[in-house]
Amino acid sequence: MKPHIVTITLVGCLIAGSGLFSCQNELREVIPQTSLNQSLVLSDANAAQTLYTGVYSSFRNYHSTLFALGEMRSDLWSDGLFTESEDAGLKQYWSHNISRNNVPVDNWGGLYNLVDRINTVIKLFPSAPLDDAKRKTYLAEMYGMRAFVYYTLLRTWGGVPITTEPVTAVENLTDLYKARSTPEDVMKLIKSDLEQSLTLFAGSNAFATKRVNWNRAASLTLKGDVFIWSGTHMGGGNADFTVAKSALEEVKALPTLGLQATYADIFDPTKKSNNREIIFAINYEKNEAIQGVYGSFLVNTTQAGTLFFDPVPGPAVAVNTTFPFVAGASRVGMSSATITKLSNPNDQRIRASFRVMYRNTAGFPIAAVMLTKFIGRVDAGIQLYDNDFPIYRYADVLLLLAEANMKLGNDPSADINAIRARAYGTGFTVYTNGNQETNMNAILDEYLREFIGEGKRWWALRRAGNAYVFAAVNPVYLPAAQAFKLVLPISVSMLNTDPKLVQTPGY
Repeated sequence: MKPHIVTITLVGCLIAGSGLFSCQNELREVIPQTSLNQSLVLSDANAAQTLYTGVYSSFRNYHSTLFALGEMRSDLWSDGLFTESEDAGLKQYWSHNISRNNVPVDNWGGLYNLVDRINTVIKLFPSAPLDDAKRKTYLAEMYGMRAFVYYTLLRTWGGVPITTEPVTAVENLTDLYKARSTPEDVMKLIKSDLEQSLTLFAGSNAFATKRVNWNRAASLTLKGDVFIWSGTHMGGGNADFTVAKSALEEVKALPTLGLQATYADIFDPTKKSNNREIIFAINYEKNEAIQGVYGSFLVNTTQAGTLFFDPVPGPAVAVNTTFPFVAGASRVGMSSATITKLSNPNDQRIRASFRVMYRNTAGFPIAAVMLTKFIGRVDAGIQLYDNDFPIYRYADVLLLLAEANMKLGNDPSADINAIRARAYGTGFTVYTNGNQETNMNAILDEYLREFIGEGKRWWALRRAGNAYVFAAVNPVYLPAAQAFKLVLPISVSMLNTDPKLVQTPGY
């Protein structure tokens, strides 16, 4: 199917059109269009459907950004072992080598292009020729997704510009200048969008067969996440924690959701249909799009023949025997201390998340790790990287609920133990309620093990509170005296381009 390009106006085309390629399964019944202008979206249901589906195509393009922002600044991949030249760009995140002149991600991560796409749907769809139920569902999804994008922006940069209207015409470049709103105003928009999303869903908890469309459970989970953040960092306190708990308990009670008995089944590309743990995921499919985010977390084909899995107690197996078609690079890794901390043979999450590669020399020293969680499957003699990437899953709900309860002074152990029971099986070490610090550390320890490679560890530390960030991250890279680095700067070129922008405080 040919690419579908939405042309709203000249600037709308430049911002919104790129990346709107076909999602073959979803667009099978859509009449091919080569150009869609605003009047066509308002008169042709096929054009409107194409615009809607294109938002998800565009969202998928941000997988790498979401992963890096949510995980690479944490302790998980710092000072890791690797076998090739280090990925210098990702190193800037975990080493916190960040300044106004060394910005790891520029131009707000490109996320305003996605915001504009979502704004276009929100603007046009109330008048588009769609069935009313479908219109409300699509708008509910867009409001939820916009809340998620702004929440990502808020957590990363603090106050950011707010725009809720699509770019449709520019008479002068000054029309594009936009000052940063306060964090409080950004949070107000996020919460408003979530309520609008939930209102439009009108109590429907329906899931598609593959859970790759935003849904009511996703909005409720995001609401829990957001209100824990605002309760912790923005003065909301127990009132916000109570709202979070209520939203998360509603998701927890849904009969269509639950933990998969086998951890690896969550990510298995052959078990996507009605995957009860997935709430919302970025979709990858053969002949449509496949993952390319984790190339630096693998190994090249030459080294795969010289490195081994499981030399002790054995039998040692060459990496290329286990994964004969995997090709990538080993440029990011875990430290020996992190590998030792995580390598519990009774924890089924670990082997499904990464494998340790050893050198075939005396003592079998550790060479690096291979991230296996998203390694895909063999298809017709090639490695097909078609795992979906979860944005939210049921384990998120349990650990977020544990955090909300902990911060309310309640016992979080039931939800921590649900995660542990799946991970370790019968005979797992039962967690018992402790003080708030002990409880929070237990929750963070499960985050560390549960979500490797899923872009969650940094956000978990940040949401817990600044003290937990500084306790986890090497102070050589992020000392408590540099708390301003918890949010990112914007580049000098951005400041020069837009005179309304000001630098992030501290930089």
